[in-house]
Order: sequence, then C-alpha cells, then structure tokens
Amino acid sequence: MKRIGFLSFGHWSDAPYSQVRSGSDALLQSIELAIATEELGGDGAFFRVHHFAQQLGSPFPLLAAVGSRTRRIEIGTAVVDMRHENPFYLAEDAGAADLIAGGRMQLGISRGSPEQVIDGFRHFGYQPADGDRDGADMARRHTEVFLELLRGVGFAQPNPRPMFPNPPGLLRLEPYSPGLRERIWWGAASTATAVWAAQMGMNLMSSTLVFDESGEPLHVQQRRQIDAFRAAWTEAGHQREPRVSVSRSIIAIMDDRDRAYFGRSGQERDQFGYFEPERLAVFGRSYAAEPDRLVEQLREDTAIPAADTLLLTVPNQLGVDYNAHAIESVLRFVAPELGWR
Repeated sequence: MKRIGFLSFGHWSDAPYSQVRSGSDALLQSIELAIATEELGGDGAFFRVHHFAQQLGSPFPLLAAVGSRTRRIEIGTAVVDMRHENPFYLAEDAGAADLIAGGRMQLGISRGSPEQVIDGFRHFGYQPADGDRDGADMARRHTEVFLELLRGVGFAQPNPRPMFPNPPGLLRLEPYSPGLRERIWWGAASTATAVWAAQMGMNLMSSTLVFDESGEPLHVQQRRQIDAFRAAWTEAGHQREPRVSVSRSIIAIMDDRDRAYFGRSGQERDQFGYFEPERLAVFGRSYAAEPDRLVEQLREDTAIPAADTLLLTVPNQLGVDYNAHAIESVLRFVAPELGWR
C-alpha cells in the first residue's frame, strides 16, 4: 500500500479568498488538518519551510504539536534549507520533536530553493566558503555534520566539575532519538544530488520541480532520478531499504465547489522555466478532473509507481474543511482504482 499524505506550504494572507489570515491561523489550521487527515485514513502531514515569507518558517514547534495531537501518521518537512541551519541545534530540535511523536518524524532537508531575500543564510550567521556562490557546498557540510550527530555517538569532552553528574565517556547531544538517522530525506532536484543522497544513506524526496536534464516531461525525468538513486543505494551497500516520495497536485472534482476552484485550472501541462539564473527547470502539471479521468491521467505518470510515498500538495488557504474534503476524495475515489490503497 502506498503511503499518502499531504504537503502544505502554510501560506497566509489577507486576500479576500483566504481563510488563513495570519501566522496563528496557518499554524493552528495545520494541526487541525493533520488530525483530520489521520481520521480520514491518510498517512502523513508534511510542511514546507521558507524563511522571510508568510509561510511556515519554524517547523519544530509545529511538528511537536502535531506529534502530540496525533498517534499514527508520519510527520515531516519538505524541506528544511540546510544553508540556514546549525546542525547541533537541528539535531536537538529534531530529536525532541521525534520523541514527542513516538518516532514518527520523517525529516526532509536539502540545499533549499531561492528565498525571499538575497543570501538569507547570511542573516542566520552563515558565510559560504570562497567559490560557493549559492551555499550548496555549505548546505552539504551542515548536512554531513547533522547526520553524524544523529548517530548518537559521544564526541564532547565532559567537564570534570559539571553541574550535574555525567555518564561515563564522551557526551552526545540530548535528547537523542534512536532511529531518526534512518528517517532523514534529501530533497533532490537533479540526478547528481539524488545519487549523493543515496551515497549518504538518506531517503529521496522529489517534488513537483526538478532541474531540466533532457527536455522530457517531469515524471520521466523524475523516474530517471529515482532509478539512479536506487542504483546508487545498492552500490553503496546500505543494509536497509530506502524510501522515496514524490509530490503531486491532485484534485478530484466531486462537486460544484471543486469545479469552481479547479474546473479550469489551466495547468494541464508541465512548464519549463528558469528556477535559478541559467538553470532551466521543469515544473510539474496539476491534476484536476473527475475521478475516472484522474485515474486515466495518473496511470501515465511513471514516477509515482516508483515511490512508496505520495504527498498531495494542498491549497491550504482554502481552509481545513475544504482540504480535508480534497484529501478524502483522492483517498476514496482515486487511490483504490490505481492500486494505491
């Protein structure tokens, strides 16, 4: 059975159509949607992280809250930008949130995407090395330190006169969550970074955007990246099975409300554009149609069958009730016909 969850960007605005008017609305409604998704039989609640934007920028208070209010679903990010992260604080925050959730964290990290400000990571106190124009190498360095910390091996020399008694040997960061190291995902936008993720022993997270490497549709290029990831995983000799997720915008048109919002989405083809200067990307199409037509369209998507997890991107500003309806429609009327449930 394919795991099916949602991915929310957590936008808020005071636009007339928006039911998410503030940061408080975005956070509280995210918790409510996670609870509703669990009740509907969904499998995950994932959140996008963007800094300097009216979106969900600080994920761990939210993840801890969702973890305390749910019992079964996976919770995670897609993705945390490692250019902005202190690996030591990240290891502590992730460990604490994972323990609150009972080991259900699926933490997506990556180099990140273009942000709202120029070199936002500099405001967080991080300076890339010479020649690292966009911070990509710095993000990988932060990631390597973070992954090492998640092993739970002591590395810090204890104070001979500590405030509290220490266990013997070198000390690790606390709280430590066993198993979290195997639940780290890398958001890859290219075949090369997908291969690197496999070599590092991280799961693969692929969104609705990848850098264009062949001019082919998103799902074709994405499937090639997934296959390269799995081959590199096998070559690396890891002892566990890797996981792979893909994201899609899928709306089953069930009633007049769906038809009014998405009946003429105008996004039935992939789009090519410059995601970064001099870097062409392919942006995946949206799927919006009656269930039988959706099934036909999704059968042609070659990347989804290669993933064990599907994240449904949701229009969160339409409110919890509508998004729960949209998720339920896919779970009940589309997923069974495709053999996902």
